[in-house]
Amino acid sequence: MGCNSNPLLPKIGIVKDIRRETSDVKTFTVVTEDGSDFFDYEPGQCAMVSVFPVGEALFSITSSPTRKGFLEFSVKELGTVTKALHQIEPGTKIGIRGPYGKGFPRDFMKGKDILFIAGGIALAPLRSLINYCMDNRDDFGKIDIIYGSRSSDDLIQKVEIFENWPKVRDTDVHLTVDVASDDWDGNVGFVPAFLEELNPDPAGKVTVTCGPPIMIKFVLQSLEKMGYQPENIITTLEMKMKCGVGKCGRCNIGDKYVCKEGPVFSLEQLQQMPPEF
Repeated sequence: MGCNSNPLLPKIGIVKDIRRETSDVKTFTVVTEDGSDFFDYEPGQCAMVSVFPVGEALFSITSSPTRKGFLEFSVKELGTVTKALHQIEPGTKIGIRGPYGKGFPRDFMKGKDILFIAGGIALAPLRSLINYCMDNRDDFGKIDIIYGSRSSDDLIQKVEIFENWPKVRDTDVHLTVDVASDDWDGNVGFVPAFLEELNPDPAGKVTVTCGPPIMIKFVLQSLEKMGYQPENIITTLEMKMKCGVGKCGRCNIGDKYVCKEGPVFSLEQLQQMPPEF
């Protein structure tokens, strides 16, 4: 359910904390004025964030619904609204409305091994589901997280990828960078090539991936080549969402509206759509 009877009316939130992830990415922790939850949501859903009086933009909710009392958004500075967000300080009031879209198919994933594949800022949409799985660890099999970025400086959520997640049982984090710095001792190479090098067995496994379009294109090709079935390959197209409520018509792929029927789709579903996704 949304936060108000009017789905277009934002609820006031207070920015409690701002964490710098990289030179151009910050994570914002937002709470309500009375300490209640903004709304119920699922991993993979999005919310509209308003910066007064600049404007609003849609972002994936990067916090997990298992962790109550706040929402988190990881935002890359790219345009007018994101630039305004990057300039605010803790204590600033912003607007939040949502949630929008459909979340990841958690029931379908239960009991299966999970392979997460992310590139750059696109770890943000998957982080909600990753932490949901960590907080419900008995519901899922082995978890592997493949995450890459341009450089080690561009990796986000460093505490989780280096410290928290690797400590969880039956969980492995595999990191790669396009270009190594002097202090980097991990893998160097693009995510699709790293995926094929690791060659995770598709048996009993669901994979969830998000990243730049060019990365997704080659990751999907690699997964199919490795034997993953289209129904077991899940991705999110939240970057195509605009208004979030199916009114502006800017997120349609053929007769499908990403904000209403997505943003989460299986490759099987995407293969039935026009190739413009």
